[in-house]
Amino acid sequence: MPRRVRGAAALLGALTLQGCLATRQDVALLQDELRTLRATVAASDSARAQDARTLLAAVRRTDDSIRAVGTRVGRLQGEMSDQFLEVNRQLIAVQELTGQSQRRLQELRASLEDQAMSAPPAVTAPAPASPDAGATPALPGPNRLFEVAREQLDRGSPASARSALDELITRYPNADVVPSAQFFVAEAYAMEGNRAAADSVYRVVFERHPRADRAPTAMFKLAQSYRSAGRNADARPLLERIVRDHPRSDEAALARDLLRSR
Repeated sequence: MPRRVRGAAALLGALTLQGCLATRQDVALLQDELRTLRATVAASDSARAQDARTLLAAVRRTDDSIRAVGTRVGRLQGEMSDQFLEVNRQLIAVQELTGQSQRRLQELRASLEDQAMSAPPAVTAPAPASPDAGATPALPGPNRLFEVAREQLDRGSPASARSALDELITRYPNADVVPSAQFFVAEAYAMEGNRAAADSVYRVVFERHPRADRAPTAMFKLAQSYRSAGRNADARPLLERIVRDHPRSDEAALARDLLRSR
């Protein structure tokens, strides 16, 4: 208890005991003590009220700061998500442009192959002609067969495309276009809705030709097929393999995003 309060209480007690013996001086002293007590209490209440207002203002500022930080974090997350999507879109666009360049290169190779096969043979001594012998038509080369298959796919004829690709793989098993041919066999099955056959051939592509350009694409297609079927546990090793074995491929960037989204 403050000293002034104790003094006022003691004086009040003394006056109560003395009754009418209290003098005007004692009453005046009591009044002074009471006024001082009220002023002290009022000052104390005012200080506590000011402290409360200060604390409340600090809490409000803290709340405002937290809300502002939360808003910035949410905005940053949204921007990062948009950036990831934009990067993916750009990668897909680059991949499509690269595919177009490869398509033109393949067409050029097929044309050169046709020219080489149609060129007249070197002049040699003529062999005796057999009256029953007919002209043997030249078989198309692997690049021409590949182009025929691609054209059939573009026309929406996956069965005809697979026929040309199968002939290519059978007649020219060592051609450098074989991995791509097998990849498009899988694409033809996928176009027909035969997902099991498509997945099987995608696996053939990257298992038999792990360093081929189509290998990461085949792995990514198979991983996407697994994810669509809810087989995420089967898709994850394929995505990790793409990142590990083909880190510079476009599919590796897409695989990293899918792995982070898990």
